[in-house]
Amino acid sequence: MHQADEADDRTYVVVVNDEEQYSIWPADQDVPVGWRRTGTRGAKAACLHHIDQVWTDMRPLSLRQWMREQAAAE
Repeated sequence: MHQADEADDRTYVVVVNDEEQYSIWPADQDVPVGWRRTGTRGAKAACLHHIDQVWTDMRPLSLRQWMREQAAAE
């Protein structure tokens, strides 16, 4: 396990789950069940920057869908 004050030279991948929530995962490890790779990989900072660019709505997908349904029903 890397300590916060150590240099992190590992390669990461950006992963996403069915609720369209993003995270990073070490590239050399299997992605946990329920998550899938997005195709973006690189240094930790680069992966986190990518997530900042693409994950602009933090609400889970199921909540966004429910809210659209409620608005359409009104």
